[in-house]
Order: sequence, then structure tokens, then C-alpha cells
Amino acid sequence: LRQDLGARAEEARSAYVRLAAFLGSELEPAGREADAVGREQYALRSRSFLGAEVDLDETYEWGVGELARMVEEQEAIAREILPGASVLEAIAHLDGDASRKLHGTDALRAWMQETSDRAVEELGRTHFDIPQEIRALECMIAPTQEGGIYYSGPADDFSRPGRMWWSVPEGVTEFDTWRELTTVYHEGVPGHHLQIAQATYNKAELNTWRRFAGTSGHAEGWALYAERLMQELGYLDDPADRLGMLDGQRMRAARVVLDIGVHLGKTRPDGEGVWDADYAFDFMGRNVNMDPSFVRFEVNRYLGWPGQAPSYKVGQRIWEDLRDETRRREGDAFDIRAFHRRALDIGGVGLDTLRAAVLR
Repeated sequence: LRQDLGARAEEARSAYVRLAAFLGSELEPAGREADAVGREQYALRSRSFLGAEVDLDETYEWGVGELARMVEEQEAIAREILPGASVLEAIAHLDGDASRKLHGTDALRAWMQETSDRAVEELGRTHFDIPQEIRALECMIAPTQEGGIYYSGPADDFSRPGRMWWSVPEGVTEFDTWRELTTVYHEGVPGHHLQIAQATYNKAELNTWRRFAGTSGHAEGWALYAERLMQELGYLDDPADRLGMLDGQRMRAARVVLDIGVHLGKTRPDGEGVWDADYAFDFMGRNVNMDPSFVRFEVNRYLGWPGQAPSYKVGQRIWEDLRDETRRREGDAFDIRAFHRRALDIGGVGLDTLRAAVLR
């Protein structure tokens, strides 16, 4: 056995040596030097992530305006939290507020569960039709330690419910509720849980693609729509919770501007030349509340994955526009609960397909 394992390890080592040689001698010389992939390729990538065609120039200008609006909104909320404070000063103030902290993973899991149970109970009476099978959402502490919150769908027969997982990094024992309340709504109810579990509930009506696939614009756009909806419904009336929501929304808006700006070679917002990677790092660092290493990781991802990052915020825009268009068409007969059910019953599709199906 030891000899066999050694042979397999040598095969793996040799394969990586060949891969390194290929990357250095063949792939690197063929790589483009420009940061931008260009308009034609970017349009294809954007459509693949959205399932919709959008005017890239108009979307870029919308992103610039949306980012500016969110900065203003954050600044106003910061002054509401602490008179005269900047956004960073308000964040520091909230980080020092012991009343907004949870201690230990047991308290974290209990808070997630309580928050989710309340959302299911209350929204199921007002803004959503939530079948009994979907009402169970189990909140868990993940066995991994990478950080972040994610969702896994229910079993086909609902013998295992949908689950929201929090991956807690090693050594982290305190959690700020003002930062994460909106994320619980994003991953759980009315976000990914309703979106994914509803498709499972409708398995007899949906093909495999509409149950398990779709686009990031549809899925992540819905989850961001869900965050803003919870603000509209009063679940983020606390200024601190709204600031936490806007922190994430601001990052998503900044990604729209950066991604389209770099890959289409747009003029920089400061008017000093065109977008490039160096300016992208600086721009993102000024618009997100994250450490420099994470900013660098994120920007490198955008440079190598054109069209993916903006699909979240642009998807949210399309979801909100679809709701508003439905309201205009139906007038006094518009029922938000019926709209949500009709849209989610379609399953995971491109956003142009979603719009056509809802408005037909």
C-alpha cells in the first residue's frame, strides 16, 4: 500500500510539473496584457450571468448614481447613529456597543433561528404564500471555519429542511448583529430559502434546469431584492441594521461600476484617464469596509471573471423593476403576495425569461 501511494503521489507531482511548464511556456505568452476583455466579450459574459441583455453604458451610469446615492444614505444614517459622525466613525461606535454583540456560537445559532422563525411566521401571513413544507428552516453552525453564511436546499421529500449555515473562523467568539441581520434575510427568508425551497416544492412542475440551475442574476438578484424588501417592510428600522444592509449594498453597487468600467475601458469617475487594475484596487478600497488583502482578492476575481460580480446588483434592479412594472399594469388589483408566488413558482431562469413569463 505504501509503495502504491508513493507511486500515485509521484504521478500527481509529475502532472503538476507539466502543468507549471504549460502555464509558463504556452499560456502566459498567449495571455492578453490589457485588463479589459472588451465590449463584445463582456456583453456575452454579462448575458450569461444575468440571462438578460442590458445596455452596458446605461448600466454603468446607473451604477455610478446608485453608488453615490448609497454613500449619501450611509452618511445620513451615520449622523443619525452618532451626531456629526462619519460612516467609519459610526461603524467604530457600533462595533464597541456591547448590546449589539452575541457571545459564542450557541448564542449565534439561537439568534439566527429566532430571526428566521419570526420572518417565516410574519411574512407568511402578509407578503408570501409559504407552504407548510417550506416553513422549516434550520440554522446551523458549519463544520468548516472559512467564514461567511450560506444556504443549502432541502431534501427532495423535505425529510431534511433547508439549512442556513454560518462558517465561523477559528478563534472568533463575538458576532455583531447589526452587520449580519440583513445577511440572515438574504440567505434565509425571504431570500434564498424561499427561492430554492419553492422550486423543490414545485418539483412536479419544473424541469431539472429550473429546479437546480438558473443564473446568478436571478438567484442573487432575488436575495438582494429580499434585503431591500425587509427594509421597506420595517424589519431594518433600527439605523444600525440599515447601515449594515447598506454596507453590503454599497459594495455590490461599487462592483457594477468597477467591473463594467475596467472591462469596457470606461472613463474613470474622477475623470483622470480610463479604468485599469491599479485604479480598481484604489476605488474598491475606498468603497468597502474590508481589509486590503480581501479587497485585492476581490478585485483580482473581477479582473478574471468579467460580468459575474455586477450580476447581483443588476439582478436586484431587474427584480425591482419587474415588481414595479407589474404594479403599474395591475393598478389597484396588484397583490404583492401573488406577485412573489407567481415569480418564484417559475423557478431558476434567466431574467429576460422571468420578465416575459410574469408579464405575459
